[in-house]
Amino acid sequence: MVATKRRFDPNLQKVRVLVGATPRRVYVCTRCLKAGKVTKAA
Repeated sequence: MVATKRRFDPNLQKVRVLVGATPRRVYVCTRCLKAGKVTKAA
């Protein structure tokens, strides 16, 4: 029996990311940032 219908949402952060050659503000999960799947723009 499940007492509550709890949802585990991703921890999203708005980060400046290089998309192609231009930096953009994108919502990225902290797991992806930690794993190095996303390159931050300086």
